[in-house]
Amino acid sequence: MKYASVIINISHEKVDRPFCYRIPESLQEMVKIGSCVEVPFGQGNTLRKGYIIEEREKPDYPENKIKEIYGLADGTFVESKLIRLAAWIKREYGSTMISALQTVLPAKKKVKEKQARTIVGLLPVKELEEHLEQCEKKHQVAKARLIRELISSPQLPYTGAVERLHLSAQTLKSLEKSGVIAVRIRTDYRNPVVLAPGDEKKNVLSQGQKYIVDSIYQDYQKQDYKTYLIHGITGSGKTTVYLELIERVVAQGRSAIVLIPEIALTFQTMMRFQQRFGEKVSILNSTLSQGEKYDQCERAKKGEISVIIGPRSALFTPFKDVGLIVIDEEHEASYKSETTPRYHAREVAGELARLHGASLVLGSATPSLESYYKAKTGEYGFFTLKERLTGGTLPQVYLEDLREELRRGNRSIFSDRLRQLIQDRLEKKEQIMLFLNRRGYAGFISCRSCGEVMKCPHCDVSLSRHVGGILSCHYCGYEEPERKTCPKCGSPYLMGFKAGTQKIEEQFRREFGEVGILRMDKDTTTKKGSYEKILSSFMEGEAQVLIGTQMIVKGHDFPGVTLVGILAADISLGVNDYRASERTFQLLTQAAGRAGRGSLPGEVVIQSYQPEHYSIVKAAAQDYEGFFEEELLYRKLGGYPPTACLLQIQILAAEENSGRSLGLQIRKLLDKMAGSEGLVCIGPANASISRISDIYRFSLLLKHGNKEVLIRARNRVEEWLETCGEKKNIVQFDFNPMQAF
Repeated sequence: MKYASVIINISHEKVDRPFCYRIPESLQEMVKIGSCVEVPFGQGNTLRKGYIIEEREKPDYPENKIKEIYGLADGTFVESKLIRLAAWIKREYGSTMISALQTVLPAKKKVKEKQARTIVGLLPVKELEEHLEQCEKKHQVAKARLIRELISSPQLPYTGAVERLHLSAQTLKSLEKSGVIAVRIRTDYRNPVVLAPGDEKKNVLSQGQKYIVDSIYQDYQKQDYKTYLIHGITGSGKTTVYLELIERVVAQGRSAIVLIPEIALTFQTMMRFQQRFGEKVSILNSTLSQGEKYDQCERAKKGEISVIIGPRSALFTPFKDVGLIVIDEEHEASYKSETTPRYHAREVAGELARLHGASLVLGSATPSLESYYKAKTGEYGFFTLKERLTGGTLPQVYLEDLREELRRGNRSIFSDRLRQLIQDRLEKKEQIMLFLNRRGYAGFISCRSCGEVMKCPHCDVSLSRHVGGILSCHYCGYEEPERKTCPKCGSPYLMGFKAGTQKIEEQFRREFGEVGILRMDKDTTTKKGSYEKILSSFMEGEAQVLIGTQMIVKGHDFPGVTLVGILAADISLGVNDYRASERTFQLLTQAAGRAGRGSLPGEVVIQSYQPEHYSIVKAAAQDYEGFFEEELLYRKLGGYPPTACLLQIQILAAEENSGRSLGLQIRKLLDKMAGSEGLVCIGPANASISRISDIYRFSLLLKHGNKEVLIRARNRVEEWLETCGEKKNIVQFDFNPMQAF
């Protein structure tokens, strides 16, 4: 006998528990995970549709209580594919099936439908005129008002007509009963996209762009669906390539998913896509209301939209037939989920493309080492774009040593060269971008007498100073007023370090006077629409200077910007993370790429205390190949991706000793695999932040060249945890973690 776990009618945000059914012998070769089946459900054994989420040899319940699957149902293939994807995520990343289902299935929380009601005249004009005459004779004033309107306009918006003509429900019911009018109701889907006037200027493809489009599309037509990496310098026209490929796929009646790393990129991307595809394109991101999200999923199911744009969650838009998936800025860390299941959108997109029979296109000016390695070894198709569409050259880059600036007595945030170039651009009325990867006033506050750092009482991190003299924890939200004296020694000499974007804005105004300045960081973009407002204001030239964190340097195209200042290039090098050099190189290259994208040449000033570091030197030279070769050598020596795989086992414990003890037990279990499988196991050790919100954190790191070995190690740990009944502490698994734990 074979059995199946079946989810009945996926209709709630919180997916109901699965039910066990027997698979009849006649269906055993036909059903699989994701199959839509009809099953008897409830006391009356009413036939209901359900989806198989797991197959098993042994049931969870007594045999005599288990019902049998009735047959295969004509269920939509949308849920079927997404359920198969959830099963793949469960296996690859480790989570419960329910957790994986909640990740991939569109939000099903009941949302009140937005309805549009219309009053429609059912009779010819001549008969309406006769009815009008009768109403006037009977002094039926309200009816007469409505019929008079319907003679000139046979359809009227319900709400507007009722308010303007002062109509009662009784009046409308009477006319409906007489067959004069009908009130028609239709679902009016919420559309977050406001269509802007104008058509997208369809650029003539360059020779390089045409070669890429034709090559990928030829494979697509032969149903040879592959993954491709486009390595194009900033401003080389990768988006134009995406648009051309999507247009060809959509013309065949198939759909396309476009992933972008941050909400901030949606504004400019959306403008280009909606001008090309009109009402066939929409967005999905966290700024949308629950109703807007629900409606976009319904529109996708019904085929009303063909293209969706958004961050990683947009990958699970319930299209019936996906033909192309595009991941722009594919190197971005935000494509990795930091909650269970800890999936990477790039890997899940590859599986989704396989399920649909679709092509996957990755694009970046600074590809991740993993993708570039696969492209160089032939696993991915590989294309390059080395010239800017404008015909302009890459900007002139200057490396400024802040140690030398200090020796010369310059204690300002701005180096002498940057100050001179800012003054020059202000006089020429050209635009400037200043980038710092921090927000708020300062990184931390410390006592200059005893060295005490103001820390959060619930987390092992320093507090940051924000506007209004508030010290805030960026992990648990704890706040306290700024202290006047040191809590340890009583000294009044407290000082903030590492200036943030807000401090830079104040310093800029002091040195250069009142200039139009916009600031873009997490603090200024909390309200819905704030991203779009800031970006459109800068695009329209309403401000000459844009100061911000990393969200200003990724993917945006501002032709008026001729100067970019990177104020503290080496901040990200100090992070306890094997990807620190890669992230620094990517950020600097992306930031430098914002300058000179129009007709005027651009200049970039990179300020650093470590200007000799290879990631900074290579970024200044825009030398990705050189950086890749050097960084890959360090990765091979250390046993890190892309030449090996990692599995981090994370332990969260309310009691420190309990968490550490569990870590030692897991290590003992894994040591048995180390000899036979060649597994490298490090830890348990305190996490990089050992306590957050009074929860202690420990980690073990496993290394191996084959991910399957790490999956077996995870399975062994999961089985052991289930056997020993571990409930006290939380254990999580993260393959190739993107952030330090």
